[in-house]
Amino acid sequence: MPRIKHLVALVFFVAPLIVSSNSFAFNMPKEFASLGIKSISHKNSFAEKDNFIKMTNGSDAENIRSAILSQYSNWKGTRYHLGGTTHNGVDCSALMQKIFSASFGQSLPRTTTQQIHNGQQVSKETLKPGDLVFFKTSPGQRHVGVYVGDNKFIHASSSEGVTMSSLANHYWVEHYETARRLKVMG
Repeated sequence: MPRIKHLVALVFFVAPLIVSSNSFAFNMPKEFASLGIKSISHKNSFAEKDNFIKMTNGSDAENIRSAILSQYSNWKGTRYHLGGTTHNGVDCSALMQKIFSASFGQSLPRTTTQQIHNGQQVSKETLKPGDLVFFKTSPGQRHVGVYVGDNKFIHASSSEGVTMSSLANHYWVEHYETARRLKVMG
């Protein structure tokens, strides 16, 4: 009987350690481990200078667009969940993190408030695939998506989940705030 008690105690002690070794509470998310990123810090985030997409020809834009659309197919329909970061539920800024990480190996800050300060501001008329588009949805609230061309952007909609929408949609026209061009490596 004492042997069983020791075995049960050992299981209750060791099991959480095994589970926590795969948890970001004690380590980083496993998605980042596969990218070889040792840690996420402000140093790894986009800096203020020289952090915009430099495209020399149309194929660069198409490669960026294809990489983003590939990630979109993995996330399409995922329900919106404020603070969510997984396929069980994701919010807009986390979706941008996931898309940029998987497509380009780039880390983005966690929130829209942080993301809007990255890259170079670009006008709506000069948007290119990979540009982040920001919307002021209510006082103190922002929404972010990534432009993919043809006046469309991918985002995590609170009503539709991960979807593609048109910038020409009346709602998005009224709430458009700015766009930022980031440096990405395809």
